[in-house]
Amino acid sequence: MEAFDFAFFAEVLLGGLLSGVMYALVAIGFVLIYKTSGVLNFAQGAQLLFAALTFVSLVERGVPFALALGLTFALMLLLGLVIERAVLRPLVNQPPITLFMATLGLSYVIEGVAQLLWGTQVHELDLGLADTPLEFAGVLVSSFDLAAAGIAALMVALLSAFFRFTRTGLAFRAVADDTFAALAVGLRLPRIWATVWAAAGVIALVAGLLWGARLGVQFSLSLVVLKALPVLVLGGFDSILGAIVGGLVVGALEKLAEVYLGPFVGGGIEGWFAYVAALAFLLVKPGGLFGQRLVERA
Repeated sequence: MEAFDFAFFAEVLLGGLLSGVMYALVAIGFVLIYKTSGVLNFAQGAQLLFAALTFVSLVERGVPFALALGLTFALMLLLGLVIERAVLRPLVNQPPITLFMATLGLSYVIEGVAQLLWGTQVHELDLGLADTPLEFAGVLVSSFDLAAAGIAALMVALLSAFFRFTRTGLAFRAVADDTFAALAVGLRLPRIWATVWAAAGVIALVAGLLWGARLGVQFSLSLVVLKALPVLVLGGFDSILGAIVGGLVVGALEKLAEVYLGPFVGGGIEGWFAYVAALAFLLVKPGGLFGQRLVERA
């Protein structure tokens, strides 16, 4: 019997955790919207694609890197504000399924606009992050995965600090905890919703650039958000901490399952194993590890 290779196990686990940080970043975009308005924003993937496609198209047309990043940043802020003002605000107090269908339709509108503006060809996105193997204590790590995870972790930390220590962040937490109490003390919900949708647009920009650099900028990039669903099931739809922990768990489970369970079932389980784990977890704890379980009373 062969001895267990702990160095290889650590390498696989670390690679999964680094991917999990990027999953968590996408999931946080869902959590922000869901906590404040109860909407599962299915258009998050289209926003992610639109950001990556806009940036790479500007760069290919000769716009300097920094200017292209600034223009895309401003555009994603504006897109988030427009979505909240023109689509979601008129649908306030509508059933959740109506809001979900609105974001589903919105995702196709955004993808269509992106296609009209920038075309349908595949683009290679170079962020200047080399993809070379680095060795730490006998464990090989991709330099790109390490840098991307670091950027994603920094973004998560900045968002956490913003919503914990700023007036806007405190207002957001108040609305998330108790909407009626927030209204009673004079908080303006439309302004808070607009801020949250703008923040979701910025998250889509960062996630879009990182995933676009890894996978290439193409229309299938919008499907990356599907990876956020098992993350949300595990961590909870209304918890930022849950999104972080869920992302790490899903990333680790995928890699470990592919390496250690894949050979027994013919391989190729990385793409769907997280959904099986999420389904099993859903049966045990529907609210997720850190989410609040809603109880409807007749």
